[in-house]
Amino acid sequence: MKVAIYCRVSTDEQDASNQEKICREYCQRMGYEVYMVYSDTGISGVKQSRPAFNEMLSDMRLMRFNCIMVTKLDRIGRSLQHILSLFDEFFSLGVQFIATTQNIDTSSASGKLQLQIIGAFAEFERNIISERTKESLQFAKNVGKRGKDKKPRLKRGGLRKPVGYV
Repeated sequence: MKVAIYCRVSTDEQDASNQEKICREYCQRMGYEVYMVYSDTGISGVKQSRPAFNEMLSDMRLMRFNCIMVTKLDRIGRSLQHILSLFDEFFSLGVQFIATTQNIDTSSASGKLQLQIIGAFAEFERNIISERTKESLQFAKNVGKRGKDKKPRLKRGGLRKPVGYV
C-alpha cells in the first residue's frame, strides 16, 4: 500500500514531528510504502483549506497513493460534515484511511462505523470549545474587560470615589 501521511498542528509553537514518527513506524510495521509526508503548522482543523492538505488532496486525485494516514481523526478536520464529504471522495477514489492511535482502518465495515462515531465526537468537542470561548468573552465584556466600554479600571484594592465627591 502506498501511503500519504498528513500531520497538522494548530499553533506555530507545536511540532508535528511526533505525528510523523508515529505514522512512519506504523508503515514500517505493516510494510507500507510512504509516498510523501504533508504537514501544516499553525492551522486549525476547523479550516477546510490548508496548503499541505490541499496539495495532498490534489495528489490523491491524481492517484499517486491509495491510503491517507494520520495519528488521529481530528488532524483531518473537526467538522463532521467536512469529514464525511472527504471520506465520500476518498472511498469513490478507492483511497483508504488510517488513524494510527485510534485504530481506525476504513478497509472494514467496523472501521467505517468507528470513523463516523469519532467524527461526531470531534465535532461535539469543537462546538463545546466554541461555546466556552463565547461565554468567556461575554463574561469579560460584562465586567468591562472587552468590548465598547474599554474604560480604565481601578487596580485591585483601590477605592472608588463616591458620586458627587469633591
